[in-house]
Amino acid sequence: MATNAAADPLSQLSLALAAPADSKEQADLLAMLRESLENHPSLSILCSTLIKTLSGAGDSLLKRWVLDLLHFAICRSNLSVDARTQLADQSLEILAGLLNDGNVNTVKVTVQCFPTVYALLFRSLCANRNNRRPWDILCQAKARILEWVWAPHVNNGVRLAAVKFMQRVILVQTRGISDPRLQNKDDPNLAMCPTDHPFISVQGLEAEGVKLLEGVVRLLYHSNNPDVISAIINSWANLVKKRPALVELVVSTLTAWSPARLEGQPYSVIRSTEKSVRILLTHISRTPQGAPFMSPIQSYLHAQATRMEQAAMEEKARKAAAAAEASRKRSSTATPVTDAPDSKRPKLEHEPTPPAGTAAAFDFSSLPATLVTDLIVANLQAFTEPALMGLVQAYRHKKAGGVAVPAPPVSATPPPTAPSGSARTPSVPAQATATPPPPTGPRAARPPSEPRADRRPKSVTPPPPAVVKEEPLDPLKMDIDDEEIEYEPDKLNLEMSGDAEPVDEAEAALDHDMDVAELPLTDFKLPPARELDSDERDELVRKAIARIRDGSKDLIPHQPGIADSGDPIHRTTPADMWMLLLVRMVTRVSDPAESDDAGEDQEDAKGEEGAITRKSEIYDRQDRLRHALCDYIMADFPGRVRLATTWMNEEWYNDRIRRQHDREWQPNYETWLNQVVAAYQTHTDGKDRTFSRFLLDLPHVPQDILTLMRESCVEPDRRQMGFAALREFVSQRPSLRPEAMNMLLELTTHPDKITRGAAINTVKRWIPDGQPMADMVRDFALQLLRRLQSRPKAAQAEESGDSKAEDAEMKDGTQEAKQPTPQPTPQPNGTADSDENMEDGQLPPEEIIQTPYLPEQLELPAIDSQILQHVELLFALSTKVPEFLDEIFAAYGGMDASVQETIQQLITPLIRALGSSHGKLLTLLRTFPPGAESLALRVLTIFTEHGRPSAQLVALVKSLVNERDLDARFLIPIIAEMDKADILRHLPRIVSILNGTPEPKSLVRSVFSSIVTVPPETFGKVTSNLPRVRQSELLTPAELMVLLHQSEKEIGLKSAIEAIGICFSMTEIFRSEILAVVMNQLVDEPNLPTLFLRTVIQAVTTYRSLVGFVSTTLLSRLITKKIWTNPPLWEGFIRLAKLIAPASFGALLQLPKDQLRELVDKQPSLKAGLREHVMRKGTNKARVAGYLDIFGEDDSASAGKEQTPPASAPAPMPVNPPAAS
Repeated sequence: MATNAAADPLSQLSLALAAPADSKEQADLLAMLRESLENHPSLSILCSTLIKTLSGAGDSLLKRWVLDLLHFAICRSNLSVDARTQLADQSLEILAGLLNDGNVNTVKVTVQCFPTVYALLFRSLCANRNNRRPWDILCQAKARILEWVWAPHVNNGVRLAAVKFMQRVILVQTRGISDPRLQNKDDPNLAMCPTDHPFISVQGLEAEGVKLLEGVVRLLYHSNNPDVISAIINSWANLVKKRPALVELVVSTLTAWSPARLEGQPYSVIRSTEKSVRILLTHISRTPQGAPFMSPIQSYLHAQATRMEQAAMEEKARKAAAAAEASRKRSSTATPVTDAPDSKRPKLEHEPTPPAGTAAAFDFSSLPATLVTDLIVANLQAFTEPALMGLVQAYRHKKAGGVAVPAPPVSATPPPTAPSGSARTPSVPAQATATPPPPTGPRAARPPSEPRADRRPKSVTPPPPAVVKEEPLDPLKMDIDDEEIEYEPDKLNLEMSGDAEPVDEAEAALDHDMDVAELPLTDFKLPPARELDSDERDELVRKAIARIRDGSKDLIPHQPGIADSGDPIHRTTPADMWMLLLVRMVTRVSDPAESDDAGEDQEDAKGEEGAITRKSEIYDRQDRLRHALCDYIMADFPGRVRLATTWMNEEWYNDRIRRQHDREWQPNYETWLNQVVAAYQTHTDGKDRTFSRFLLDLPHVPQDILTLMRESCVEPDRRQMGFAALREFVSQRPSLRPEAMNMLLELTTHPDKITRGAAINTVKRWIPDGQPMADMVRDFALQLLRRLQSRPKAAQAEESGDSKAEDAEMKDGTQEAKQPTPQPTPQPNGTADSDENMEDGQLPPEEIIQTPYLPEQLELPAIDSQILQHVELLFALSTKVPEFLDEIFAAYGGMDASVQETIQQLITPLIRALGSSHGKLLTLLRTFPPGAESLALRVLTIFTEHGRPSAQLVALVKSLVNERDLDARFLIPIIAEMDKADILRHLPRIVSILNGTPEPKSLVRSVFSSIVTVPPETFGKVTSNLPRVRQSELLTPAELMVLLHQSEKEIGLKSAIEAIGICFSMTEIFRSEILAVVMNQLVDEPNLPTLFLRTVIQAVTTYRSLVGFVSTTLLSRLITKKIWTNPPLWEGFIRLAKLIAPASFGALLQLPKDQLRELVDKQPSLKAGLREHVMRKGTNKARVAGYLDIFGEDDSASAGKEQTPPASAPAPMPVNPPAAS
């Protein structure tokens, strides 16, 4: 079985995946699989399949194994170049995402992959001109990694990997051998890339490579990190080999380098760096490229050798001085120091001999505590467990044998006055006390080691009272353990000074009995502790907590490397153990249930009320301790957050343990968590992110805490803390992700703009690749958009009622109108078929999303602020994922008209941010769905309102207008960019939008301003009011006015009248001389426009200077054209003649008599003037008589006729010319 599994990687992988995650079994299986895969042909296929597991996965054994395997396959395997290139391309996006991983080791291995990935993909993309996306991702990853080279606080392993990547980038982005016959395919460089590559800029990459090389040189000179310097120097051997042109730069850089920046580093580190420089220069001197630089290299190596020799001598002298200093300290420590003069010291029989070895005289207290600990552990590990146990037993046997001989008497004084150390000595016979005592002195007292050794179990029978002759024992020759000397230092000092307190006889006897009696340890029980009252207990616990707290401060400096640790949260330090001890004292200080069991009989006697009272007292005492701990934490929450986290984890765990034994246990976790949260809100700054990290480390986050985080997001003082906490819950707590994500998404619809913007910025960070959060954000945004397609029930009912009323009006008076309207057939559940009544583009009510901050139903007409709550998230996402614009345009047609108008206003900032050259927007303008015409027009207007439309945009709109029946408003933004032929063709369609409302009038006026030249004071010079348009492509004012008259039928009379009125309002363009030219051109038309005489009347009303031209020239030419044959124009002629009378009298007399009689019949007020004019000007009496016959002589008759005009006369044409502006 094992052989088959080893031969089949898939089977072995299945076994590894089936094993428990992160177990030793899985680790062993994966290690075996790695060995079999290193030379297996399926390595690339398996890597291609497994790389998908790296995306979005947390830290695990499998993830680390897959990443290491991918690194091997890309960088160090014997796969072909094409296979490794394909694997690098497949894993590029995943590797780029892993650069943001929270595990330092994962980031380091990922960066180690990128030197090879960058080189492989660069060579591949040089030949592939159509696949730009991998290059963009590669450039983003390159920028990210290069930042770590210069950033101050970066893990050393990550920095070294980044330095090596930078060296590979320099190799790729410099030119190799230009001769293609000598180029190495395994050395990608800029010489392989064509200069006209569509997305790889050869010049830009070359400039960047030069800057990076300069940065490496500066880093070599200014860095004090020996590892970084060594990495740079070691990588330059490959640079010299593959880029011979850079040899001079490398040599000049190395020969100018000195270890001045490494001052303060150990000698071995500096020597290692110097050797790296020496080896590289020696290697260069032996290559053909280094021959020209032999002289500076040899000079530098000679100076370096002198410098290294001097440094070695200084290091040797330093070590000798350190050894002398250590020897001096040892000698001073080994010399005994006494306070009494030598004359008072007794003469001893034997002089003390110094210890044979130096270890006994060495002062170990001068060494650091960590070094002493390491030495002890190393010595303990040198022995096997049986050997170590044997040494311990031998030591114990030796100590036990050394105290078998009874000790001599130490004093002739009675026992009551003996020192405490002597009082504990086994009593001796009276005869022994008569023996002359040995000389007394400071160390004549019994050593502390002997009483403790004597307390070992001896014979049950007491020693016989026989007289034993013993030799005096020199205490200086006794084997005294250092630990035992220090065990009771205060008591030892008292014994040595002779000032020990006297010991009572009863206590001495009790001591003796305990020493000589053999007490079986199995039956030994400690006596019960003294019962303390409440105050004493609180004081005892308070002092214990204070000692633990103060002791933890001394351990803080002994925690090096936590900041560089890959997983500092799970690193156990001595301070953590102190915190754990402190917390468990608080959370598990007493168990009322066990106390009740111990005193079950007593509680039965006292009754059930006594037991309840005792439990209540114990719980109160525990709560007081918790209060004290809570107050201590909240006094400096950022500095004691780890203690708070440990406390909450212990409370949660303690609750779980207690609930297993007592279902009625009242949990403390949520209670005290709420206490901490409430205290934090009162005392701490809401911008501190420590609190969010605290919440993230909680074992369980209750619902009320999540609700509190939502409320914090709304409050200005705590908004930052609330969003940080919810964001961390979503990213790092999968169990809380749905609920926290839902809160963040709902906050994106909050009425307050600042809160809503903060929520949108929070969720936008997961777009587009932060799965599964990206899909959740996308679905929510689209549901908000679809909510805008819904209709309020009241509006639906009103629309239904209106339609029914219209139907009834159409059928009014008929029999069908009197018949009742048929009702929809009810469904089995008693409701009508809602699907049939549902409008297009709307959703069933149960599918419409609802948040606490949105109204239950969309209010119509739309309110801008409410619509913004719905669409601001989608607009923000569209900047990162333009495909959301498709959804906006698709849903636009199903919205209410008021909602559409609001969308057009709100989308303006988004369109401006994307710009008129955005590919997705141009595509949407070409393919927008039916119903979204007004939105597409708004986009086009935004593109052109502050700048000139591009030629691409003009061509796009022109093709749209030709292909689709679009509104003429699409032409307005680009009309100024068309040539004259297109302007003349499309202008009537634009003018036809005039309907008497201000908005179209303003649009047409802007069009006229953009396509018409401003005439100068003289017509000999033509200028443009828009320099961006060629003068030859603009219309003259006269051409515009003539076009409006010639196209009056296509435009429509009402729209044409309004357009002509707009022209008259533009007095700076349409001056009197322009209007004279227009009238002169129009009067020559074969068919006069219907509005011609209306325009003439308006012109002479606006400019009285035109009366002469009209009366002398225009009227005569109209008479020659037989104007009376066209009734509307004839009516205008009559009105014009009256308006400019008496200037028109001369021309009127040119009319035939019938037309003149008709004219004066319609306008009797002209008779008197004409008669007077004829009488004054007429010389031919016959002709004057004829005119008088027409005009008559009776003014009263004329007045009567004026009052009663003939019934057959046509109705006058209204003329209301506007005043000149």
